[in-house]
Amino acid sequence: MNDFPNDFRDQITAGKSTSPISASNLMQNFAWAKLVADPSLIEDTTQLGFSARKLKIPAINNNGNRVLSSTGGALSWKEDIPTPPASGTYVLGAISGALTWIATEECP
Repeated sequence: MNDFPNDFRDQITAGKSTSPISASNLMQNFAWAKLVADPSLIEDTTQLGFSARKLKIPAINNNGNRVLSSTGGALSWKEDIPTPPASGTYVLGAISGALTWIATEECP
């Protein structure tokens, strides 16, 4: 699915492949695709020789049930979550401050 604001394939399929691509439309696509996140969660990296940014997500170093959480702005894996039910559709939520699996309906 392509949900960019400007789909340049339209120009090509309409036989306008020689038409210049608008710089404004390109910038609109870049702005749409840009990752917007708290700077403390971003790490500088390189991709294909270009500078890039990525989310700082800590690695999981052993087996078990975990959920990614934020405490004081730092991401970490919360390990003391309840075991998910073996069947059915559930979401992980908090009731009175305690994590629990809450039964829900499956989305069509």
